[in-house]
Amino acid sequence: MNRIPQIQALRALAAVLVVIYHAKVTSGGYIGVDIFYVISGFLITGLLLRELDGSGSLNLKAFYLRRIKRLLPTSFFVLFITAIVAWIVYPSTLRHDLGKDVAVAGAYLSNYLFALWQMDYQNLNATPSVVIHYWSLAVEEQFYLFWPFIILALYRYGARRAVFYGVTGITAASFSLSLYLTSREPIWSFYSLPTRAWELGVGALLLFIPKRIRFSSNYGWIALALILYGTLAFTDKTPFPGTAALVPVIGTAFAIASFSNWPKAMNRIGNLKVVQWLGEISYPLYLWHWPVLVIPSVAWGRSLQAYELLFCVLLTALLADLTHRFIEDPIRYSKPQPRLIVKSGATATAVSLVLGAAIYFSFDDRITLDNGRSYSVSEMIKRPVIYDDSCHVNNGETLSPECTYGQRGAKKKIVLFGDSHAAQWFPALERLANEYKFELISLTKSACPGPAVEKVDSGEYKNADCFAWRDNSFDRIAELKPYAVIFSGFQHFEVPEGYSTRREWWQAGQRRTLDALRGNATHIVYITDTPHPQQDIPACLAGGVISDCDDTERSEPISIPGLKAINPTPWLCTSKCASVINELVAYRDGSHISIAMSESLTQPLSAALKRIGVL
Repeated sequence: MNRIPQIQALRALAAVLVVIYHAKVTSGGYIGVDIFYVISGFLITGLLLRELDGSGSLNLKAFYLRRIKRLLPTSFFVLFITAIVAWIVYPSTLRHDLGKDVAVAGAYLSNYLFALWQMDYQNLNATPSVVIHYWSLAVEEQFYLFWPFIILALYRYGARRAVFYGVTGITAASFSLSLYLTSREPIWSFYSLPTRAWELGVGALLLFIPKRIRFSSNYGWIALALILYGTLAFTDKTPFPGTAALVPVIGTAFAIASFSNWPKAMNRIGNLKVVQWLGEISYPLYLWHWPVLVIPSVAWGRSLQAYELLFCVLLTALLADLTHRFIEDPIRYSKPQPRLIVKSGATATAVSLVLGAAIYFSFDDRITLDNGRSYSVSEMIKRPVIYDDSCHVNNGETLSPECTYGQRGAKKKIVLFGDSHAAQWFPALERLANEYKFELISLTKSACPGPAVEKVDSGEYKNADCFAWRDNSFDRIAELKPYAVIFSGFQHFEVPEGYSTRREWWQAGQRRTLDALRGNATHIVYITDTPHPQQDIPACLAGGVISDCDDTERSEPISIPGLKAINPTPWLCTSKCASVINELVAYRDGSHISIAMSESLTQPLSAALKRIGVL
C-alpha cells in the first residue's frame, strides 16, 4: 500500500500524543489511541473493499498473513525485551503480576485482564503494569479477527450498499453500547472491543463519502482544533469513551475526509521529514514508550524527574527507529512461505505464554532486609479477613452484608464504619472484640470514607453509590443502636470543586456523618488517617534496604469540635514514618497498614478507647 503523507502525519500525531500524555505533559493525550482506531478502520476496510470490488471475494488467508507480518514481530520483540528487563530489575514481589501481564499481552487478551484488574479498587495503589498499553493492540487484533468476515458477508448479500448499511448499524450499536456502559461500567467500556468498535466503524464509513463531495480546507482546521481541544481539556476524570470520544473521532474523520484539501500550513507541517519519520515509526514508538517510562520508575521506587522523562522520550524514539529499521520493515517486506509465517506467529505467542509462566513461577515469597530478618511477601500483603468474607464491599455495591465478629450475639456492639482505611483497623478491633467480649460489626466499602464527603466520580467509583451505601449503613446502625461506632477514611482523595481546603472538605464530611449517627450510638469515635506512603512499601522493601522506603508522609489529623478522635500517627512515626517498625512491615501496599502492624497497635488503640470511655 502506498504511503499517504497525511495518514502518516496523523499517525505521528497519535503516537506523540500518547507519549507526551504518559510523560505527564498533557492531560488528554490518551486520545491518540482513538486517532489510531479511526485510521485503522479507514485503511483496513478500504483494503477489503478494493479487493472485493476487484475480485468479488476476499483472500482471507492472505489478509491474516499480512496482519501477522505487519503487527506480530514488532509487538513480540518489544514484549520479549520488556519482559526480560522487567524480570531482571523488578523486585520479586511483582513477578506474579508481571508474568500474568506478559502472557495475556502475548495472547492479545490484555484488554480484558486489565479491565478486571482495574475494577478492583485495591489495585489503586499497585504498581502499574509494564505492558498495560498492549490493551489497545488487543482491541485492534480482536477487531481484525471478525471484521473481514463481516465485510465479506455484507458484500455478498448486497455489495457496497449492504456494507454501508451494515457498518452503519454496527457503528451505531457499538456507540450506543459505549454510551450506556461508560456511565455504568466505565472500565469495561474503556477496554472492550464492543464499546470501541464504533471508532473503527467511523473510519470505515469515510470510504462511502461520494467522491463528488469535497471538504474545504476549513475541515482541516476544525479537525486540528477538535484534537487539540481533547488533548488539553480531557483528563483521567473525563468519562471515556462515551460522548467525549466523539471529539477525537470526529476530528480524525474530518482530517481524513479533507486530506486532499488540507490547509497549506497543515500540509507543510505534515510533510516535514521529522513528522513523516514519526509516522513511519509510530507503531514501535507506541510499543516502546510505556516500558521505557515505567521500568526505571519502578526500579528506582519513585516518579521520574522532568529531565529523566525527557531522556526516556528520546530513548523511546531511538529504540523505535532501530526496531523499525531492523525488525519491522525487514520482516514486513520479506516474502517467506505462508506456513513459516503461521509457525512463526504461533511460536511467538507460545513463547510469550511460556515466558509469562516462567516469570510468574519465579516469584520468591521471602525477602531478606538489611535488619537481618526474613519476611513472607504473601503475609506482608495479606488483607484483613473481611475481604475474604466478602464483607468489605467494592465499587457498584450499595449494601453491606450482615457480618459479625468477636463475641457474636453479645449485648455490647461496636460498628466499624468507612472505607479501606477503616477496614485496616479490623485486625486490631477483632482482637479487642475477643478480649472484651463485644460483637464487632463490619460496615466498610472501598473508596467510601467514613466521613460522608463528596468525591469526584472516577472510573468505577460513583459518588452516588457511596452516599447510597452510607444511607443504608446509617439505617442499619439506627436499627442496631450499637454501643459505639468507630469510623475512619482515606483523606487524600481529590478535593472536589466548592471547597477551598482539604480540611474544610473533610470536616464537612465528618459533620454529615456525625449528624447521621447522633442519637444512634453511645459513642461516636473517629480514627484520623494513617501516614501516607509515597510508594508500594513491600515492592520497595524487596530491594532489601529499609531506609530506601522511609519516605512516608504524615497525614494531617483532621477532626471537628465535639468529635471523639484518636490520632494513630504517633504510634507509626517518630522523627520519621518508617516502613519497618519494631521489625514489623508497617504497610501492605502504598496506602494501608499491614495486618501485623494493625495487630501490633491493639494495645495503644485499647488505651485510647479506654480514655474516651468505649472500653
